[in-house]
Amino acid sequence: MESVWTRETALPRFPSLRGELCTDVLVIGGGLAGLLCARRLTEMGVENVLVEAGTVCGGTTKNTTAKITSQHGLIYNKLLRRFGRELAGMYLEANQAALGEYRRLCAGADCGFEERDAFVYSRSDRAGLEREVRALETLGFPAELVEGVPFPTAGAVRFPKQAQFDPLRFAAVAAKNLRIYEHTPVLELAPFMAVTPEGRIRAEKIVVCTHFPFLNRHGSYFLKMYQRRSYVLALENAPDVGGMYVDGTEDGLSLRNAGRLLLLGGGGHRTGGKGGGWEELKRCAAKYYPASREAARWAAQDCMTLDGVPYIGLYSARTQGLYTATGFNKWGMTSSMAAAMILGDLLTGRENPWAPVFSPSRTMLRPQLAVNAAGAAVNLLTPTSPRCPHMGCALKWNPRERTWDCPCHGSRFTEEGGLIDNPATGGLKSRGRKRG
Repeated sequence: MESVWTRETALPRFPSLRGELCTDVLVIGGGLAGLLCARRLTEMGVENVLVEAGTVCGGTTKNTTAKITSQHGLIYNKLLRRFGRELAGMYLEANQAALGEYRRLCAGADCGFEERDAFVYSRSDRAGLEREVRALETLGFPAELVEGVPFPTAGAVRFPKQAQFDPLRFAAVAAKNLRIYEHTPVLELAPFMAVTPEGRIRAEKIVVCTHFPFLNRHGSYFLKMYQRRSYVLALENAPDVGGMYVDGTEDGLSLRNAGRLLLLGGGGHRTGGKGGGWEELKRCAAKYYPASREAARWAAQDCMTLDGVPYIGLYSARTQGLYTATGFNKWGMTSSMAAAMILGDLLTGRENPWAPVFSPSRTMLRPQLAVNAAGAAVNLLTPTSPRCPHMGCALKWNPRERTWDCPCHGSRFTEEGGLIDNPATGGLKSRGRKRG
């Protein structure tokens, strides 16, 4: 289960931290969001250090399908209804600016950057597509309703001149000349200081880019987010579909080409729950691309917010000097770049025009909050073992990937108890039961 990106790209390696150091800004987390934040600060002349518990881009980034687009499903009609025209426009502008910044950084770089149109389709809800086009017209964006999606649908909304690339080849470029320490987990975080296994870092400001924030006592992220698994098959002998496609529903298919391969995504479910997985994708491949062959398979995990918008800014209203970027809702490429641009301004005392819509301190009064709280309560009261060390929820065995998964907040562990995905910060003390 290795993505096509990891097969083709070897990222540079960095030392672990030993001793003490001081810096203006500490960035915690070496995925694409952390790298871009450190890159942005460096370009602005701000001294910074990035630390990563494992290896750079060894988590979510290596498993993305790497679509660089401001089209995030059928979101803009929802944003207009939830936030109004001004904030919905901020979201669109931030993501379009992120796309433009990728164009700048990828110019002349060997990272497989290709301009492609993006499409969000529906199998049956044409009225929903029409509402999305009208919403985009209100925001002044040149989207259009089109036919001709690679399989039967009610139509699709087309975003022109979006892009795709190889995320690890890009990361190798973005990491150049940055001050990075790998295998350096943060064990304790205090005002202006982070403690690591063999050192300490003093910093005026700290940014947490660890996929799911790991401080429970601030920000209520354990209530504001949950995580979803999704699956990818890389298919040989499949056609070039001519663009990037995603279903307007949460459980539909995603498609894009990567060189000679077609990346078919879907089969998703809430972490710790049930879903179609690779078996569903294999059935779809057999139906739509019967001559294709599986070349690779992998899975990804994404943090989902209460209202579909990432949390970028101050970690909480009470944590001055502590910032975060999280909850990218399956759209980590443009969200990571938007986060770097917003945080670059906030960390240097500048006003950012898009920051209000992404504020982590915005209202939590959304229907998903009750769903998250109820699910967590049920799993906290489930009398089985093993338990997640994050907040004590009962873990579920995932036979497809042979892992222990937390249905409350999305932490994942190997069969032997080793940590795979946060927000847990360590592995299981005992497995509780053995799986054959």
